[in-house]
Amino acid sequence: MSISISSVDMFTESNRASTPTALVAEASQAPQAPQAPQAAQLPADIAALQGVKPLPAWFFAFEGVMGGAFDILKADPNAWMVLAGLGLVNLTIGLTVLSKRRKLLKAMLKNGRTRAIAIGLVSLRMGVHLVLGLLGAEITSAAGHLVLAALMAATTVGLLWFDQRVSFRALGLSLDRRG
Repeated sequence: MSISISSVDMFTESNRASTPTALVAEASQAPQAPQAPQAAQLPADIAALQGVKPLPAWFFAFEGVMGGAFDILKADPNAWMVLAGLGLVNLTIGLTVLSKRRKLLKAMLKNGRTRAIAIGLVSLRMGVHLVLGLLGAEITSAAGHLVLAALMAATTVGLLWFDQRVSFRALGLSLDRRG
């Protein structure tokens, strides 16, 4: 069952107009201008992002390593210290060097497409391991895990780069890294 907005508005208008206190209240109020939709704030947000440069490729490389971390740890369980160190370096760089681009990072993280990429990457990893397990071709060697880690890292970097590119084009921002 669907009710159109105009029929709901007419229903509430007729109910409001039927009470005497509503008639007095409406007569005493000055007419108000309709409120602007929230999309009217969008140009101000875009203006705030105008000076932002795209994230550098090396930043996506950090994310790629984290995308392949599961298989890196399967290949060598002692690699957790290196991955933790790279995670700390990534965090430090994100808070210092890339502080001017924090608005871009927040905009990308709020974007549903970025969340879909993250969920898709986790699903891809689980799906590949599930399918290979069902086929009886589980990855058990270190070399196999390193190959899968490289594929996941490349997929992560490619999808995040693509997401940034689409976001910049949608907002009408320049993809020129020189500023």
